[in-house]
Order: sequence, then C-alpha cells, then structure tokens
Amino acid sequence: MSNHENDFGTFLIGFFVGALLGAAAGMLFAPQSGQETREQIQKKSVELSEQATHKAEEARVKAEQLLNEARRKLEEATKDLQSRAKELQEQTKTLIEEKQAQVKEKLHKGTAPAEEKAPAPAEAPAA
Repeated sequence: MSNHENDFGTFLIGFFVGALLGAAAGMLFAPQSGQETREQIQKKSVELSEQATHKAEEARVKAEQLLNEARRKLEEATKDLQSRAKELQEQTKTLIEEKQAQVKEKLHKGTAPAEEKAPAPAEAPAA
C-alpha cells in the first residue's frame, strides 16, 4: 500500500512542477500583455456583433422577399382557381340547360304522338 502512496505522491509532485513550468513558459512566450489581449477580445466581439447584426438584417430582407413572392404566387393561384371554378360552373349550367331541353323535347315528342294515336276512352254505360 505504501507503494501506491509513493506513486501518487510522485504523480502530484510531477503535476505541480509541470503546471508551474507551463505557466512560466506561457508568461515568457506571451506575445502581448493582458490589457492588449482584453482590447483585442473586445475589438473582436464588436466585429462579431456587427457581423451578426448584418447577417440578421440580410436574413430578414431575404425572408421578406420570399414572403412577398409566396403571397404573389398564392394570389395568382387563387385567381386561377376562381377563374376555373367559374368556367366549370358555366359549363355545368350549360350542360344542365341542354339536358333539360332534351328531356322536354323527348317528353313533348313522346306525349304528342301518343295522344294522337291513342283513342279517346269510351264512356262506360251507366249501370
């Protein structure tokens, strides 16, 4: 068990030594000061914010264009459907009138000759 504690202690010492060496190397090789880094971060955040605003505006304009185009197409389709419905209504009305005329003609032709051919009913003698 002491072997495990010894290995863990060695690991901890190595971890802290490595962390200290890494921090020292970072400070020695840092290209700019903390103030410069903060200014650069602020500048980049402003640039990104402006880009996001610009992209959002472009997306809004594009969405409006697409919406207007969809409305125009919907209006055209509605007018076309209304026109077709009116044409069908007129065709149906014409067909109904033609069929009614044909039926009346057949009824007229069918009843007129039947009346002429059929003898008048004889009166039955009074009983």
